[in-house]
Amino acid sequence: MKTILNRFKSDLSLRGQSPKQSNNKKRLLHFVRNDFLLTIILSLTLFGCGNSNGKFDATGTFESEEVIVSSEAMGKLVQFDVEEGATLKQNQLVGIVDTLQLYLKKKQLEASIKAVLSKQPDVATQLATIEEQIKTATTEKNRIENLVKSNAATTKQLDDINASLDLLNKQYTASKSNLTIARQGLQSETYPLQIQIEQIQDQINKSIIKNPVEGTVLTRYARQNEITANGKALYKIADLSKMTLRAYINGDQLGQIKLGQKVKVFVDKGDGKQKEMSGDIYWVSSKAEFTPKTIQTKDERANLVYAVKIMVINDGYLKIGMYGEVKL
Repeated sequence: MKTILNRFKSDLSLRGQSPKQSNNKKRLLHFVRNDFLLTIILSLTLFGCGNSNGKFDATGTFESEEVIVSSEAMGKLVQFDVEEGATLKQNQLVGIVDTLQLYLKKKQLEASIKAVLSKQPDVATQLATIEEQIKTATTEKNRIENLVKSNAATTKQLDDINASLDLLNKQYTASKSNLTIARQGLQSETYPLQIQIEQIQDQINKSIIKNPVEGTVLTRYARQNEITANGKALYKIADLSKMTLRAYINGDQLGQIKLGQKVKVFVDKGDGKQKEMSGDIYWVSSKAEFTPKTIQTKDERANLVYAVKIMVINDGYLKIGMYGEVKL
């Protein structure tokens, strides 16, 4: 500024000079005026930039809850319909691991169970003979009782038929018990086989890959026809419809916020413009931490800050890792 004023004073001293000198004076005045305006514009710009740090109360980056979907079975990926950027629904079928060997083993166990159960005795058939003998003995007993009443038979004959009937009843009870125990024993032999079938069925179910959460596929780690194993990551997915802005505030600002509070969130829109969005504070850290190197807070002299999480509805513009600024 002093240089411009000195030039202006020098220009005033050129009055009363020749026409040629007068033209030089006009050119000098034009130069001084342009230089003066440029200096004013630069000063205002620097002044505005110097105060931009105080425009927002906190800054941070957007993040989302990411889920890494891993394989629960070992084998060949005979089907895998996952592409990066694709939107998947919850419980949507996305892949199948080869289950042929599991299926064959299950069929083998089912055949073993049928073979064991085929050895079961037919209780009704084997007891039918004794039941017929008991029925005949009961009829004979009734006939002898009538004869005894008419003195046509002796009591010894009645005692003999009663003893024979008691013996048949005991034989029936013993046979039924033995047959029942044998049947239950064979059935119990099938229980471990049934458990093995359930285990194999569980492995078959885990070979069918279903998407656990609704969201957008961020990264794919496997391809169809590749061999996978238990615990091997297949893809990463996240729900991008709602984004979380993790920002940091200092201790002085802590008393200005509360859970559920609505705040203004600003993100860069390009061409020096910013997009304003609305957010809700849903989490505030209970412990202070040192300021992260990548975060600028309102008061740069603060050594400790508190992390806050702000939920923002994503209209498709927000991306993971994008910077955001908060106005309380």
